[in-house]
Amino acid sequence: MEKELFTAFHEINPLTMAVIASRDEYGNPISYILEESAEYISHQPPSKIIDAACMFFGSSLKGRQEGTRSISGLNNKVPISIDPISGMYFFPTFSPWSPKCSWIAHSHIEKVNRLEDNRAEILFKNGKKITLNASYGSVVNQIQRTAQFRYLLDSRMQSLRKELAIEPIDELIFKAE
Repeated sequence: MEKELFTAFHEINPLTMAVIASRDEYGNPISYILEESAEYISHQPPSKIIDAACMFFGSSLKGRQEGTRSISGLNNKVPISIDPISGMYFFPTFSPWSPKCSWIAHSHIEKVNRLEDNRAEILFKNGKKITLNASYGSVVNQIQRTAQFRYLLDSRMQSLRKELAIEPIDELIFKAE
């Protein structure tokens, strides 16, 4: 797999599996962006990339976090929905403001393995693997919290659709074709 170097923001999309925190040879924060069939390097830290993705969909990282807190009651390391319609739910591995924080896309995870040193290895549905510096227990907890938030937000959206007799977007798209 070839890596491309980006100096500007890379647009997060439904194929993005993870935005992984790292440092360049000078110690500056960078991100490895892992997609289903490509990898990219950005000179921006992961939380700035996630914030830009939130802005693209009309909010900010802070706004998405506040929304999660309001819906779920969670307070720390809250998962976010960058775009619930396309299923882009991500969770942070550390505090989003920590330089060690990576962001993982919930929908791409197949399995989490515990390594001997208690770190977490994530196996994605396409067979790719990453090892995180976060503990196995912390990552499993984040996956569960994201699933709970996703359920709560999806339930709200379905209730609203039923109440207003609105068809889901994906059904409208298929009818138009």
